[in-house]
Amino acid sequence: MSTDAASASTAKRTFPPPYASTGDAIADRLAFFHILERLKTQKRTGWVDHKVPGPESISDHMYRMAILAMCTSDQDLDISKCVMMALVHDLAEAQVGDIAPRERIPKTEKRRLEADAMRNFVHDMLHNSPAAQRMHALWKASRLPSLIALVFIEYYANNKEYEEGESKEAKFVKDLDRFEMACQASEYERNHGMRTLQSFFDSSLPFIRHPEVQEWGQALADERQKATLDCTAPPGTSGITSL
Repeated sequence: MSTDAASASTAKRTFPPPYASTGDAIADRLAFFHILERLKTQKRTGWVDHKVPGPESISDHMYRMAILAMCTSDQDLDISKCVMMALVHDLAEAQVGDIAPRERIPKTEKRRLEADAMRNFVHDMLHNSPAAQRMHALWKASRLPSLIALVFIEYYANNKEYEEGESKEAKFVKDLDRFEMACQASEYERNHGMRTLQSFFDSSLPFIRHPEVQEWGQALADERQKATLDCTAPPGTSGITSL
């Protein structure tokens, strides 16, 4: 392991302190708007660890997911809800950042940190307004069934999505999360000639469940395979098929 990689794997993440409410709803709401900037400036940790030049930000990832949600032909889905879920599913990362597996923060601790961040946003910054409750419910619905439900049971005892587990929209958005990551990895391979990103494909495409997103994933895999074959073909033979 290189010195840089070793440092990355052992560096302990530090978290900014939670926001302390001023009691002024206008000032606290504006502070929330400013915290959202972190989503635009914080780079996704997996790409940083793989030394991708100019890696995407957290909001870059969520924005494309939202557009992907609008591209579905599945009429059984509430598309508006999917778009909103895509736009808030990593909202807690404005406070805790994009925590990577190599940081060895237990999943239960990661969920607790994210839950605390959302509680801070909803109650201390947005004063539990209807808009805050809507964002919170959408964020919660976008999470996989987990211990996070225990943290919010007092707030969502009557929420059917909590009681029944993942909704079809939540499952769809999770698949968009997987597809978008693979799509980005493919683009980094193509644009930067990177050949160290296989793990991003292995951890995403095989786990997609929605039929239409599976089709998108297969098209991406086919495109990637063709690009690989074109790169390895002898000069002048790219695209030539045998009779």
